[in-house]
Amino acid sequence: MKDYYEILGVPKDASDVDIKKAFRQLALKYHPDRNPGDKNAEENFKEVNEAYSCLSDPEKRANYDRFGTAEGIGAGFGPFGTEFGDIFEDIFGDFFGTFSGRRRPPRPTKGNDLRYDLYITLMEAAFGTEKNIDIPKWESCSECHGSGSAPGKGPYTCTHCKGAGQVRFQQGFFSISKTCQKCGGTGQIITDPCKVCKGQGKVKKLKTIQVKVPAGVDEGARLRISGEGERGFHGGPPGDLYIILNVEEHPFFKREGSDIHCDIPLSFPKAVLGSEIEVPTLDGVSKLKIPSGTPSGKIFHLKGKGIQRLGGYGKGDQIVRVYIDVPKKLTPRQKELLEEFASINGDEVAKSFKEKLKDLFTGAEK
Repeated sequence: MKDYYEILGVPKDASDVDIKKAFRQLALKYHPDRNPGDKNAEENFKEVNEAYSCLSDPEKRANYDRFGTAEGIGAGFGPFGTEFGDIFEDIFGDFFGTFSGRRRPPRPTKGNDLRYDLYITLMEAAFGTEKNIDIPKWESCSECHGSGSAPGKGPYTCTHCKGAGQVRFQQGFFSISKTCQKCGGTGQIITDPCKVCKGQGKVKKLKTIQVKVPAGVDEGARLRISGEGERGFHGGPPGDLYIILNVEEHPFFKREGSDIHCDIPLSFPKAVLGSEIEVPTLDGVSKLKIPSGTPSGKIFHLKGKGIQRLGGYGKGDQIVRVYIDVPKKLTPRQKELLEEFASINGDEVAKSFKEKLKDLFTGAEK
């Protein structure tokens, strides 16, 4: 008695998935198309098919496990048997064609996705915008209506495969069908190609699409527009269009997340005496109060003056860093007043720094 489990190389408690996987591997290994003229491979191939035909059927497998035989296993089994033919065609149709020679209709396939890089300004990213973009896409040729043949010169039935799209031949014990190489499986031959599309049945045209950019988007954000990709194959749906956003740098503002950063110059008198200055923001000018004695590098926050949080609520802040603007040229009067200030104030900065050093080293000695 043949041990079907041993033939497939699986244990007796193997799952249906494991059995199918083992059968697929062995059938590919011993297939006559891969082993032309090899009688041993042909015999092994038939044994693998016989084992799978039994173990893949729950009722036959139960009988085999209990009685050592599967009743009726020989009925209808063979290279052209309906039951086995359906099983084999389902698993290996894509690799070797079909045993029956029947041509399967092409499966509807989704079209290819498209990518478009869109460049926007920081202001457009902050507040959102609408852009019209031109996308090159393949469309059905209006001259030949997608047939690929010149008007009035329709495609002819392929004489090699008789329009089946597949050719059938005998390989050892089996009759196998493969895609016709002459027509590429279409079953038709174009003898007079359309002059507009060169026989492709499609032409590339520009399509204008309006893109809505939401407020708050950042560099590298991706927008998906469904159905605006390439057309589908064999009646399948079109692909999608993906818009990749690139935000140009701003000469004054720097973005970090939902916050906006900027540097504002501050004169020495305003830093010492305090003042109120005007600060440019994304949506206008805001006033900022500078307290007296503000050092260079001081950070201030303007609440809610940043960028809209995408998918959330509220806005970020505008972070303002002030720095002392040292004049490069002074009038004689300005120079005189500064010298007078220095004379009255003395070198307080140096004194303060020396005191800090003294305290630091004195503490270290203790």
